Amino acid sequence: MLVVGLSHKSAPVAILERAAVSGDSLAKLLRDVAQAEPVAEVLVVSTCNRVEVYADVDRFHAAVTAICELLGRHCGVPAHELTGYLYVHYEDRAISHLMAVACGLDSMVVGEGQILGQVRSALKFAADQETVGRVLSELGRLALRTGKRSRAETGIERAGLSLLTVAIELAAQSAAGRSGAQAPAGGSGAGALAGRDVLIVGAGSMSALAAATATRSGAASIVVANRTRSRAARLAADVSATAAGLADLPAAMGAADVVISCTGATGQVITGDMVSAAVTARTLAGRPGPLVVLDLAMPRDVEPAAGGLPGVVLIGMDLLSDHGTAATDEDVLAVRAIIEAELAAYHSAIDAARVAPTVVALRAKAAKVVEAELARLEGRLNSDDLSGHARDEIAQTVRRVVDKLLHAPTVRVKELAGSPGGEEYAAALRVLFDLDPRAVEAVTRAATEQEVRS
Repeated sequence: MLVVGLSHKSAPVAILERAAVSGDSLAKLLRDVAQAEPVAEVLVVSTCNRVEVYADVDRFHAAVTAICELLGRHCGVPAHELTGYLYVHYEDRAISHLMAVACGLDSMVVGEGQILGQVRSALKFAADQETVGRVLSELGRLALRTGKRSRAETGIERAGLSLLTVAIELAAQSAAGRSGAQAPAGGSGAGALAGRDVLIVGAGSMSALAAATATRSGAASIVVANRTRSRAARLAADVSATAAGLADLPAAMGAADVVISCTGATGQVITGDMVSAAVTARTLAGRPGPLVVLDLAMPRDVEPAAGGLPGVVLIGMDLLSDHGTAATDEDVLAVRAIIEAELAAYHSAIDAARVAPTVVALRAKAAKVVEAELARLEGRLNSDDLSGHARDEIAQTVRRVVDKLLHAPTVRVKELAGSPGGEEYAAALRVLFDLDPRAVEAVTRAATEQEVRS
């Protein structure tokens, strides 16, 4: 198991926005990495704060080289420039890293809940592209289960506000700070946008979260603008908002107090000239306070020069990175304990699966011996010697005796499978009970075929 990636912890926002991959580029990256000779399976987690390639590989150095080269080819940052920002984790550290990501421990805002859905979406996308198999599917389920446990059993989610909530609170503070109004306190985001008119640019999943968060934050009105107006209308209907097309963007910006842009477009959607015109329109309309623009896209939607205009507050991912964790050390330690417990259980299950064919073959041989002895007994008895009920009781008793004799050694061999030399215990069972190697291989082969079919 291998992960090669970069995140807000290893790379500046300027590199992250160039490295972001989505849509066709993401599909091509998945397929090309999957076709690399050392790689069996691949999953890519690509968000505004990270691009990470998880792979099941048979050779470490060859796989790292291939993944780095393909990542540079598809993400827009040449490999020689990208290398200095990349990190590599292998085996347990790679598995633990994905679990920590799903739990929100590696997020810009520690504990935020959006990352769990992003990991789930990454798994589904990779499954649709047929680049994940048994290994990464199991790892994905492990990460999702751990992420859910961490939020259910600790205070990490309550402590770690979502990125959008933090961004909206910063926007409210910026708007209040220059207009003379009082920003609501409390840190929950409730009422943060009370009395503000909000424009959301984009209609994807991040925009849907932005619309829901703005609604909870008490926005006076919400307009959703999108290149495809019908998609904007669907999202607007969910939050009692107004829909607009991108052609309406200049006028909509002039009527807004807060603009939240997260389109996923490859180029800039909001130019400095558009922002300047919006500020002029707001001034003529007598709107108090600055125009606050939240650019939550990677690559960025808003021309950076817009942030230098009078009457404008531009909040991008670089500013949000300064507002890190609200989680306590106790929360973080509790989540790490869950990660360690889940990782140990994961390895135990793998170890048990490794000796399972021996256990199955042993029980199958015992069953054959029981049936053969019962058949021999049946042949020696006259039809009048025992009633049918008595014969059934004898058969059940013999089977119970055999099951009880086999229970302790088969359970113990699974428990000991993860200890040093664990495979030797399974080998001892095969020798002591004279198991046919072909029978063990047949069980292993059948299990593998079943995994492929499923």
